Amino acid sequence: MIRILLAEDDEAMRGYLARALENAGYEVVAVDRGTAAVPLLEQEHFDLLLSDIVMPEMDGIELAQLCAEIAPRTKVMFITGFAAVTMKASRETPGTKVLSKPFHLKDLVMEVERIFDDQWTARI
Repeated sequence: MIRILLAEDDEAMRGYLARALENAGYEVVAVDRGTAAVPLLEQEHFDLLLSDIVMPEMDGIELAQLCAEIAPRTKVMFITGFAAVTMKASRETPGTKVLSKPFHLKDLVMEVERIFDDQWTARI
């Protein structure tokens, strides 16, 4: 089963996203900040880090950069409600998918599926 580490500081959004991904068949571990995600990345395997960009203590871009060092095989996808932050994320973490809020849950699930469809296709 594909494992997703979700880092989202908004409690309602975190629960909403986790339920949608679990309903789509993914295993989700959800945390409320980047600093809570780091030890999990060090101790466990995740196929995807799905992170908000704007969070307290450590933003999603810093978290993604640490993830690249700690768990380089973990894919990264950002979610954000800030257009300017989207441009910064694209510049500082090229090749990373950024999904802008608001979005439909089906769009989120579709983008996650696309990440793993591309991964499996590349292996064939």
